[in-house]
Amino acid sequence: MGSGCVKVTKYFLFLFNLLFLILGAVILGFGVWILADKTSFIAVLQMSSPSLKTGAYILIGVGALTMLMGFLGCLGAVNEIRCLLGLYFTCLMVILITQVTAGLVIYFQKESLKEELSRIVGDLIKNYDPSNDDSKRNLEDAWDYVQAQIACCGWTGAKDWEKNEVLINQSMTAYPCSCSNSSKDLQADSGFCNLGDLTNSTVTSADWPVHEQGCMDGVEKWLKDNLGVILGVCTGVAVIELLGMILSISLCKNIHSEDYTKVPKS
Repeated sequence: MGSGCVKVTKYFLFLFNLLFLILGAVILGFGVWILADKTSFIAVLQMSSPSLKTGAYILIGVGALTMLMGFLGCLGAVNEIRCLLGLYFTCLMVILITQVTAGLVIYFQKESLKEELSRIVGDLIKNYDPSNDDSKRNLEDAWDYVQAQIACCGWTGAKDWEKNEVLINQSMTAYPCSCSNSSKDLQADSGFCNLGDLTNSTVTSADWPVHEQGCMDGVEKWLKDNLGVILGVCTGVAVIELLGMILSISLCKNIHSEDYTKVPKS
């Protein structure tokens, strides 16, 4: 490879690692957001399942490692240091293999993950009580937010709320306000709303003015609608990582002598 090609490869690799540095910051920020968020479906999962909080810490660790790799890649490319480029290539390959493995595990374990999610939301709905203390109210407010935003009710449907202890004690004469499809309840986005005048002595969820769609269907619909974007992002990340591996090994092979005097001194 000529000196001109080596220079082009070097600066392409530098730009790539700059993007990789930014990507690491985004991943780290996403992990921090999962831990800090208190008003969305993520909060419901985080407070009910320790595994999501663990996943958030893993994302923060991966983001920090990615930023470090981007920095080392930039340093190795600009200063033409073979050991840094070799280390960078190895780390990038390990990350790519880990991502593929994680994707396969999620794909083959999706039914068990779905069951765990159903259990988490089922317990939340059963124990939902507007008079709970602040820690539980944060979780319940997050679920109210989910139902209002997705326009859904319960996990599989409004019938899930028939297991709620507060509603059972009220003989189903109230319903969750965040499920409502009535314009008069738009001001109340949490807690329970009263049915008012009743014509039937026996009330069920079928008598409530609520959305028929369960949130499970809403989440699945969102995933299907955005499947192209999700696959595109995953493919783009994999291609970028492969490109970085190719550029780094190519530059590493064509650096015949190393000048460590170029490395910045502290």
